[in-house]
Amino acid sequence: MGQKVRPTGFRVGVVEDWRSRWYASKKDFGALLVEDQKVRKFIQTKYKFAGIPKVEIERTRDQVVVHLFTARPGIIIGRKGQEVDRLKAELEDLTGRRMELKIIEVDNALQSAALVAEDIAQQLSKRGSFRRTIKRALDQVMETGVHGIKIELSGRLGGAEMSRREKASRGSIPLSTLQRHVDYGFREAHTTFGVIGVKVWIDLGDYSDEENRDGSNAKAGQAPQKPKRTHKR
Repeated sequence: MGQKVRPTGFRVGVVEDWRSRWYASKKDFGALLVEDQKVRKFIQTKYKFAGIPKVEIERTRDQVVVHLFTARPGIIIGRKGQEVDRLKAELEDLTGRRMELKIIEVDNALQSAALVAEDIAQQLSKRGSFRRTIKRALDQVMETGVHGIKIELSGRLGGAEMSRREKASRGSIPLSTLQRHVDYGFREAHTTFGVIGVKVWIDLGDYSDEENRDGSNAKAGQAPQKPKRTHKR
């Protein structure tokens, strides 16, 4: 099962949290789901180079709270918060609802599968060698201390006449083990030869190990881990 299913979708509701957290009646559900997709697409298109791996959305009766995860918060916040105010106004115009933005900084971009896939896609768009790009990504990610990484490219690689699929991996990627935190990311590289799909899987270890690591520092009398910076608007 894990071989055929997106790893995050396979784990949602078991060990992973939902990306959209709200409740709606049967009548309104479809419209709100489409609205969530519009918000995500708008943010990803407008801030293509801000390093956004995911956007989480919460709804209350009065407002929509958007949790924006980014590796480069400065691009979204802008000078004196002007850019984030503009984004908030544009989202309110798009949805017709009152919005609240929470910008959360991603600590290590190389441990986020979506951001690694984005980096590979950008290199391929700039006509970089796909083999060199894959090798560089594998080396950089493994140096951060992850348990494993797998990369798969699909399309007219190197401008070949016929499209094909290339895979490369290091370490372990236990796709069917639900207690294993396997991050997954997909991006498209738009080249002169067509679109190349980039898929990345990263094994970050057990969920229980991550929880123990967060709590063990405080228990051992060490300084707790630096919390992620959250910017509210």
